[in-house]
Amino acid sequence: MIETDSKTSPLLEYFESLGYKADGNNGNSVITQYNSVGEELNSLYDGVGVRDISNYGILELRGKDVRDFLHRITTNSIKELPKERAVRTILTTEKGRIIDVVTLMNFDEYKLVITNPANKLKVKSWIEKYVIMDDVKLNDFNNKYVLLELLGPQAVSFATLFADKIPNELNFNQFKVIHSDGILFFILKLGDNTGKPKFWILADMNNGMKIVKTMKEYTGPFNFNFIGNEAYEKYRIEQGIPAAPNELNGSFNPHEVNLLSIVDFKKGCYIGQEVIARLDTYDKVQKKLTGIKFKDEPGHNGLLNLFDKEDKDAGQVTSVAFSKELNQWIGLAFVRRAYLDKGTILTAKSEKGKPVKIEVENLPFKK
Repeated sequence: MIETDSKTSPLLEYFESLGYKADGNNGNSVITQYNSVGEELNSLYDGVGVRDISNYGILELRGKDVRDFLHRITTNSIKELPKERAVRTILTTEKGRIIDVVTLMNFDEYKLVITNPANKLKVKSWIEKYVIMDDVKLNDFNNKYVLLELLGPQAVSFATLFADKIPNELNFNQFKVIHSDGILFFILKLGDNTGKPKFWILADMNNGMKIVKTMKEYTGPFNFNFIGNEAYEKYRIEQGIPAAPNELNGSFNPHEVNLLSIVDFKKGCYIGQEVIARLDTYDKVQKKLTGIKFKDEPGHNGLLNLFDKEDKDAGQVTSVAFSKELNQWIGLAFVRRAYLDKGTILTAKSEKGKPVKIEVENLPFKK
């Protein structure tokens, strides 16, 4: 097995050569901005944005037991997954806590497991831990592939520039190989957090670079931008999208992160199944991921915990951003059930800095 822990996209050097600046994000080097944050956000909401997510973990699994193995260690049903189909599923600990939310792509003779960049080593170690007598061979493909994400209301139309009619013909969670204008790649149709289509483009380095350069030279009518980390962070918080390591980590379970749509309660046993099922059966979930609005600037004072007017624990803030559209600091937080009603006022406190009042808000902030 190849041991790597790449925390950059293989495209990073290319983008830096064009003058774009990279910065650290949870241990990963990413491009902060390609254009102004406002223009990038405008593309995400009204046009099409392209994210370089090649720093995601890409693990290849081969062997006759791969399908059964993944079925018994993840939350979603895998056994009947057809060729050229994908599924999102969760790896959980014995206590039902999240290791990562992954996307599984079935190429028939092998499967690709796509992980969040902050969790890829955890996923790799977790898979290796449970491969005992199974015919499962794992290879780490970091830095071998380019992975791009197309988001926004113009994503389908923009994708047809590279894949002809295929983006319109694909079902959700289906992918196809494309060979067009001398470029070979796979295109996968997924649903975003609102159920609208988005796409992943997967290619080897040579073909991926051709696609990126073609996109960089694009001057057509689409409201198109590459999307840097700063704009995407604002977008995902406005949309209520959980991310690793902020919300997708070992402190929370799928109930709390609102991810039950990718938990199959009928599939039988998997690691963490008993805990997750018990929480559902007995309605024991204590907190949920929700939105919050800050009454004043929260500052950068480390971990923010939430308290009610009697100074009782009410939850924890996990992500914070300033929304120019709302002209307000907003965030994502795990809030205890007693305080989840929209409009509830709580206090955010850290070890440093003054307390700040917050108001509980439903997600997403912006539709």
